[in-house]
Amino acid sequence: MKYQNLKRYFAALGIVAAGFSANAQTTKKFIDPANMDLSVKPGDDFYTYASGTWVKNNPVPAKETRWGSFNELRDFNINAVKFLVEDAAADKSAPAGSVKRRVGDFFAAAMDTVTIEKLGYTPIKADLEKIKQIKNIQGVLDHVAYMRVNGLGSGMFGVGVGQDRKNVNKYMVNIGQGGTTLPDRDYYLKDDTRSVKIREAYNTYMTTLFSLTGSSAEEAKQKAATVFKIEKQFAEAQMSRLEMRDPYATYNKLTVAELNGKTPGIDWTTYLPKFKINNQDTVLVSSPKFMTSLDGMLKSIPVADWKTYLEWNILKNSASSLSSPFVKASFAFTQAQTGQKVQTPRWQRMSSLTDGTIGELLGQLYVAKYFKPEAKARMDTMIMNLRKAFEIRIKGLEWMSDETKKKALEKLAAFKPKVGYTTKWETYTGLDINRNTYFQNLRNASVWGYNENINRLGKPVDRNRFGMTPPTVNASYSPTMNEITFPAGILQFPFFDPNADDAVNYGGIGAVIGHEMSHGFDDSGSQYDASGNLKNWWTAEDRKKFEEKTKALGEQFDAYTVLDTIHVIGKLTMGENIGDLGGLNAAYTAFKMTKQGQSNEKIDGFTPDQRFFLAWAQVWRGNILPESAAQLIKTDPHSPGPYRTIGAPVNMDAWYDAFDVKPGDKLYKKPEDRIRMW
Repeated sequence: MKYQNLKRYFAALGIVAAGFSANAQTTKKFIDPANMDLSVKPGDDFYTYASGTWVKNNPVPAKETRWGSFNELRDFNINAVKFLVEDAAADKSAPAGSVKRRVGDFFAAAMDTVTIEKLGYTPIKADLEKIKQIKNIQGVLDHVAYMRVNGLGSGMFGVGVGQDRKNVNKYMVNIGQGGTTLPDRDYYLKDDTRSVKIREAYNTYMTTLFSLTGSSAEEAKQKAATVFKIEKQFAEAQMSRLEMRDPYATYNKLTVAELNGKTPGIDWTTYLPKFKINNQDTVLVSSPKFMTSLDGMLKSIPVADWKTYLEWNILKNSASSLSSPFVKASFAFTQAQTGQKVQTPRWQRMSSLTDGTIGELLGQLYVAKYFKPEAKARMDTMIMNLRKAFEIRIKGLEWMSDETKKKALEKLAAFKPKVGYTTKWETYTGLDINRNTYFQNLRNASVWGYNENINRLGKPVDRNRFGMTPPTVNASYSPTMNEITFPAGILQFPFFDPNADDAVNYGGIGAVIGHEMSHGFDDSGSQYDASGNLKNWWTAEDRKKFEEKTKALGEQFDAYTVLDTIHVIGKLTMGENIGDLGGLNAAYTAFKMTKQGQSNEKIDGFTPDQRFFLAWAQVWRGNILPESAAQLIKTDPHSPGPYRTIGAPVNMDAWYDAFDVKPGDKLYKKPEDRIRMW
């Protein structure tokens, strides 16, 4: 990293460390005209007007699939993590068992490529050999359980423990659909050019891995065909992503006896204990239809084919953690799907892996160096202001009855915010980390994670669990917890800066706060009550009016295209689009309560309202590879950045006023056609 970039990087991290002094004078341009294309009318193309020059000057780096504000921040944070893990790995004086020693040992093992290359695929040889001993279908099923509890993947279906969505104070066993490798079921079922190309790359990936583990070329080809045939049947049985968005459709509480009736080939009474799940008489099944189809497949597919399928599951779950031939094959498959030019450097992949595996050990080091209590204090204030703004907006809704408003306000008041990092760090007690055994460390972590999850059964629901690690650049809403979460990693520019004016902070992190609050009132989240239970709190008439608004919003986004012909899927992105629309409106209401929000004083040539909307726009600026764009349209519930930039503002009168958008401008919507939801 060049010296100038290092300075910029540490300055960015120092913003958070320094605390949140209000509106200090600075020479930095938080809305920089140099990033804009002022030759474009904002009413014709607000995305290009706000970010055109930045987009032109910031192509996707070879090691990335897209590049934008989120990626810049993630790049800053992964370099912060790099410093921490390399420092920990180099510190031989750290006491055994200490946080620093465990982080250092994990990363050192992950970077020990000499040992990893020598081992080849030795770490999974015994597992592959074990599959050969399977004699019958019961043996296949038993091995699926063995793999799950021994850190080798989930196989045909998912098994885990989560909250009962209709009784959120209780944990329950959840059984979900699975069985496939490709990112969406459509890739198995559709014959468009892209789907065919992905399938060809997948076939190459499978044959390569089978060949690398001793199969002849012909045998590898046959095995790949066998796996694909099985996975295609799983895909045909799966619910689609759109169907899975309905929380009632995926809530199927069955007694174990009822599940046995749907899958006569699987005796769950004796099968669940093989997953270390005991004394459970009821389970939640996301898709009973899928489980019935699985039962039929167990009867129709030969044992030999299932053994090949299980072999593949071990290979695909291990490939990226074995020697370089396996890693290269794994990346080639990723490359075909996303268009990524070169593999992400190993230090970056292993830094991310450390964060993803033992994130609350690494997180303690991150927080100690890069985050201070003042940051949380400022964020708490903004959350309080956004909650007030949302309350004002709910009370002012013309389309909603007082009866439903009362329930909505109760839910809003019950929101629990979590900022920065957890109040109770996970210690990973019992997780063995050895400086010399990279693959085994991953296996141990997977086993530890599974045991930690299923051991929640019978215990009170832990409402202190944070859900994301401190360096994460993201935010979230949990409907069953009714909580909003903002890790330390996102509390940096362009989302937030302590020296920025309120317009920038409210258009950035303020809109993110509002977005997560709005998830509690989107098409899915609005079906959960103040306690987090899946329970209707709407009058029938109000729900009908709300659904009319969601239909209009869906149609707005359906009209947007990517790569000229591929349309945004309005129903798939509905929750996030509602989050943006509600969040930006709430953030604007909160901003108008500030001193700057009530003034017309320009900064760098822009009014406060213009700066608010430009701050929103610069959050979503970015470039993406066409292959990734095509994949994300199918798999990502978020709309593409250009349409997030304009999707909410074109429905807000304030945006039209701020930029003097008139009839005849390409983005103009008549006042009566603007969607007013929250």
